[in-house]
Amino acid sequence: MDRGLIGAFAGMAATAAMTIAVDAMFSRLPREQRYPLPPREITTKVAAESGLARHLSESRRVSATLISHFGFGAAVGALYPLVARLMPGPPMLNGIAYGIAVWAGSYFGWIPAFGILRPATTHPTERSVVMILGHVVWGAVTGVVADRLERAGASSLAGGEMRDWG
Repeated sequence: MDRGLIGAFAGMAATAAMTIAVDAMFSRLPREQRYPLPPREITTKVAAESGLARHLSESRRVSATLISHFGFGAAVGALYPLVARLMPGPPMLNGIAYGIAVWAGSYFGWIPAFGILRPATTHPTERSVVMILGHVVWGAVTGVVADRLERAGASSLAGGEMRDWG
């Protein structure tokens, strides 16, 4: 199976795990820091700047946020297998390093560069910690799932036996 597709599957699975982890941590933030998380903020900002916001009901805004969040997780997950081949560590540690790199590249790179959100250093420390830990979860799951899927092979995904999952 194509490594990019494996990475995309791993990235989507990891996005589900990350979303659950961040939701649990978010509920422990001080009340004044429980404003919308970055996926919602990004979706809201892009919708407003593109003129689409007026067409989005709350349920459509939630759907757009989830689609963009999982889409981004799949897209950066698709790149993971290419990067992982250059990394010397075990899959989980490689994934964690990649997840932190995705966080840094996003929250210090393209997101502020496009004027979507301010850099992470301008947000409350506790919120930044939640996002970093969320990306640690994302990276760990991406690394492990991509490794397992790659070792299992395409035939197992197409209805064959999952022979290397033990």
